[in-house]
Amino acid sequence: MTKLHGFVFVVITGAVTSGVAAAEKVLIDAGPFQMGCSVGDTACENDEGTSGGVSVSVPAFMMDSHEVSVKEYMACIEAGKCQRPKDHQRNKYCNVGAEDRGEHPANCVDWQEALDYCSWQGGRLPYEAEWEKAARANSLSRYPWGEVVSCKHAILDDGVTMGSVADEPDGCGEDRTWPRGSRQANAYGLFDMHGNAGEWTMNWYAKDALQRYANGDLYGPNQGRQRVVRGGSWDENVNNLRSSFRNVKPPVSGRSIYGSIGFRCAYDPK
Repeated sequence: MTKLHGFVFVVITGAVTSGVAAAEKVLIDAGPFQMGCSVGDTACENDEGTSGGVSVSVPAFMMDSHEVSVKEYMACIEAGKCQRPKDHQRNKYCNVGAEDRGEHPANCVDWQEALDYCSWQGGRLPYEAEWEKAARANSLSRYPWGEVVSCKHAILDDGVTMGSVADEPDGCGEDRTWPRGSRQANAYGLFDMHGNAGEWTMNWYAKDALQRYANGDLYGPNQGRQRVVRGGSWDENVNNLRSSFRNVKPPVSGRSIYGSIGFRCAYDPK
């Protein structure tokens, strides 16, 4: 184990399935953080609370350092524990089945498909408050690195950066996700918490969820219509990548293609 900014990288070297090693995990210490609208952020929506946020206390937990990759998710399918999601044959933005995207985030997954993978790994999806604490990494600004974001920091549509796809700023000009870890990790050692793929959380959406969390209920409502998705993605704009932004999607995609959504797993410490 190695220390990083007061937190611990835990390299899991146990079972290897289909040639895929277990993911590297980061331990996030217990304690409070300021959740919700950052000070001076004029883009905040009503469900992000008031400027400065609210204090939310989160128990210690562990989180994957990277979003789950196509290669990792394929190992779960091969083990008979995961269903094949909508794939590249169905839609060009889906990474499963795409050539040379083994290290891209597994996207186009429904909520239950993501949870099934995490259960196979002995974990779960992160609760929304856990996710924001991990994404902020002790920061109080709109993004963990400051008040503005561009393709220097994350994979998104910054409205400016162009690449190999003509006149298309999505995905920093590539009109797709990028391989995981294409940008620097945050201060906790977590990659792609902002951009690349948005990430499913455990929680049903509730407009007043921040107050619930502040009162000690990190689980929120036990039913609903939409689940919370965090972090913004390769085809979303700068405001959607803010640490406090709360996206929502029905847990089952139906006819939709969730090409913007992937996931990472969280774990309760042993």
